[in-house]
Amino acid sequence: MYRNIIILGLVSLFTDISSEMIYPLVPLYLTGVLGASPAILGVIEGIAESLASLLKVFSGRLSDKIKQRKPMAIAGYGFSAVGKVLFILATSWVGILWARVADRFGKGIRTAPRDALISESTSPDIRGKAFGLHRAMDTAGAVIGIFLAYWLFTHYQGDYILVFWLAAIPAVLGVAMLFLANEAKQHALNTVKKNLFSWSRLDPRLRYYILISFLFNLGNSSNQFLLIRANHAGFSAADVILLYLLMNITYFLISYPAGRLSDKIGRRSLLVAGYLLYGLVYLGFAQAGTHWTFILLFAVYGLYTGLTNGIEKAFLADLAPTDQRATVFGLHATVVGLALLPASILAGLLWNFFGPQAPFLFGGILGILAAIAVWLGLRQPHTVQ
Repeated sequence: MYRNIIILGLVSLFTDISSEMIYPLVPLYLTGVLGASPAILGVIEGIAESLASLLKVFSGRLSDKIKQRKPMAIAGYGFSAVGKVLFILATSWVGILWARVADRFGKGIRTAPRDALISESTSPDIRGKAFGLHRAMDTAGAVIGIFLAYWLFTHYQGDYILVFWLAAIPAVLGVAMLFLANEAKQHALNTVKKNLFSWSRLDPRLRYYILISFLFNLGNSSNQFLLIRANHAGFSAADVILLYLLMNITYFLISYPAGRLSDKIGRRSLLVAGYLLYGLVYLGFAQAGTHWTFILLFAVYGLYTGLTNGIEKAFLADLAPTDQRATVFGLHATVVGLALLPASILAGLLWNFFGPQAPFLFGGILGILAAIAVWLGLRQPHTVQ
């Protein structure tokens, strides 16, 4: 177990160093240098994230059919590395759109096969621990990447292009490291009865949760709206990067303990706590006025991510048919992606027409409703396969 989990964690660590060197700079570069509006940012993020998510169900299904995880993961990480190079070449918001699409296209190909490989590399009783460890290593990369972005941005007088150039290096290292991973034992994959995918075959709790995920993500616009919200509230570009760093530090600190705890008490309670935190934090972003309030909100937002991201994947693996885990991972991501396009576009339009508070009020209300729905609708005992 640990060899694959550690290797996949290191792949994600290097990839996130690369991604997070760029990600917090994108809204600042778009709005401050290229002159794009928040509505344009919403269109870019909605298209990029939705296209990526739509691919995940197909990549997951293909991975289940061919019984191969590693080649598709390598292809996906490779596409993301190409996307990093496109940021260097972009001279308008259209160029940034293509760069984000290429980066997210790679994520769409790799995510479901990689998550299936993680679930097949461990046993059910420590699945939360495995996903928690992977998320912790992934987020450690984010912390390093954001710190590097801040250091480079401040020491080289806001040179965005230099940061984009350097971000390509860890992306390539991540792809190379993935070649060291092993496929899960083939007999475990091939002895399962081969059935066509059917929505009706899924555990009712799984179907319910996928639907709740869609509704929740209608209010879960891109995190880049958090960054420009802080920027508009008076934080400098460099300080915005530090806020994003703080968010990822708390995410890193909670991911592994939360995963281990979910193995002991079940996933439901932690998912409810995460969605509730999200809703309260978004309502806070709508009303925040002081710098200290923003600092606190970014820190708590990282706790929401740590309480939901890895645990959500473990929950999906618990309830998915063993021969269709990658398909279920992909289906969930695709459903989320179908919500992300209208979510980010709606957030941009709400911002433009009703002010910066509006998208956060909308997202906060949906977050609290999602917490209530998970609490009431997933009352059956927690089981693992």
